[in-house]
Amino acid sequence: MLAAGGHDAVEAPDAAAGLCLWREQGADVVVVDIAMPDMTGFEVIGLLRSKGETVPVVAISGSLVVSDTEMLRHTESLGGVRLLSKPFSQDQLLSAISAALASEAP
Repeated sequence: MLAAGGHDAVEAPDAAAGLCLWREQGADVVVVDIAMPDMTGFEVIGLLRSKGETVPVVAISGSLVVSDTEMLRHTESLGGVRLLSKPFSQDQLLSAISAALASEAP
């Protein structure tokens, strides 16, 4: 989806590998799933923010419910995070990435 939208993408099999890739290569935007086996997407975003990283993030979730105000508040407090609920279309993903890139994290 990302390559078809004109983006270069690097994929990681889990959060730890993704963080390692981030340290080695950096990125203009990070796309992270909220539910992963080794840590949550919230933990990944928290680790990035605790290191002062302001990279925009698109957080995706298959269980995201718009009425879940606690999750929304927590995500917003991390700054520079766009939420995307599964299933999503290529257009929705590309739109979320464009919006994330256009915004600034804290």
